[in-house]
Amino acid sequence: MKRDFLLVDGYNIIHAWPKLLEMTEVSLESARQKLMDTMSNYQGYHSHLEVIVVFDGYLVKGNSGTAFRYHNIHVVFTKEAETADHYIEKVVHGLPRECRVRVATSDGLEQLIILGRGAVRMSATELKREVQQTEAQLRQQYIEPRRQSKNVLMDHLDEETRIILEKMRRNEL
Repeated sequence: MKRDFLLVDGYNIIHAWPKLLEMTEVSLESARQKLMDTMSNYQGYHSHLEVIVVFDGYLVKGNSGTAFRYHNIHVVFTKEAETADHYIEKVVHGLPRECRVRVATSDGLEQLIILGRGAVRMSATELKREVQQTEAQLRQQYIEPRRQSKNVLMDHLDEETRIILEKMRRNEL
């Protein structure tokens, strides 16, 4: 089965989403963590999707780059002198043509380049909208039904156990 790919320009998204941008005023690491958690949750619902979040490491002297698995997504910190845009371009170019590839960035030049390589562009706003829709679907599918049910222990017991517990409640045992 062919996989779909979503490449996310990490710092571009952080600076485009108001809540994440606000977090950077306190801690850039917290904003990165929040984005990775958000994308991990998103991927969990869209299991057909390989999510790769790419952060620039190009200004860090001596940086050799890092790639690791974070829960169910891939996270990449590019090496010194390599931008996230350049890394994303290389990945898009290296993927088979039959793969569906989307790139989430609001960088206009990057969008043009990846379009030329066969990927579909997705703005930071579009990604945010998709993430919010996914979160709403998850709430509707999993959280709301639990809130509406009483989730009483008695509803999950077999008849014999229910009778015994009812007798205990009435002090008949």
